[in-house]
Amino acid sequence: MSEYEKVRTGKLKLKGEKKKSKKRKHKQQSQDDKNLEIKDDDSAQHGGWWKINNFGDITGTVAIQFGNQTYIKALDNGLFTLGAPHDEGDGPSPEEILTAFRINDTKIALKSGYGKYIGVDKRGMVIGRNDAVGAMEQWEPIFQDGKLAILGNNNCFMSITEEDDVVCTSKTAGSTEFLCIRSIIQRIDDPNKGIPIEEQGSVAEVEVNYVRKFQKFQDKKLRINNEDRGKLETAKAEGNLHETLLDRRSKMKADRYCK
Repeated sequence: MSEYEKVRTGKLKLKGEKKKSKKRKHKQQSQDDKNLEIKDDDSAQHGGWWKINNFGDITGTVAIQFGNQTYIKALDNGLFTLGAPHDEGDGPSPEEILTAFRINDTKIALKSGYGKYIGVDKRGMVIGRNDAVGAMEQWEPIFQDGKLAILGNNNCFMSITEEDDVVCTSKTAGSTEFLCIRSIIQRIDDPNKGIPIEEQGSVAEVEVNYVRKFQKFQDKKLRINNEDRGKLETAKAEGNLHETLLDRRSKMKADRYCK
């Protein structure tokens, strides 16, 4: 039994986006929905594996795609080759699945299904034979103008030869060096994305957050307005929550910006 048979993959499940209540955002929401449909269609064509477009998403189970429906494939001798083309709707084969680890803000390490870290030898061949990450096992993904290339520690970019060998021999990135990293990690939309940390939670928690942020009492004790918080719910729906919070804090004389 191949070690790659132990690798488990699954279909990607996307959490649906919540509809916006404000009419002025409907146009933007419609465009976001269109973008999401394009992404979903692309991932569906690749068996649920979605295209990574930023460094922060390069982690966990990934595959490196060159060309159309073809991925780099690990061999049992530690070398890599370009795998056979896949049909539309199919994801990469087990031998084409890698694991990515972030080393720092710009570089990653890659491990094959054989448990070996991927690096570059003196000839510029991409190999996977080391049990630990050294200098030659560090890779720098470079995103520019919607394209991606991976720079090896030898200052050359990963590419495929005419014999389908995976190498790092080119000092510049051109069409033969452009690639795509795909992930099967589930994407979950953060419901608090774009919301200031002070405004996350219930209106009661939001009020406490702002009082804690702006109060200036020497005894460090919170002065919270005990009036009905129903007005806060109404203010939040009407878009004037900040003004209402400020007015409530001013009554407690706990805010350095109040009258």
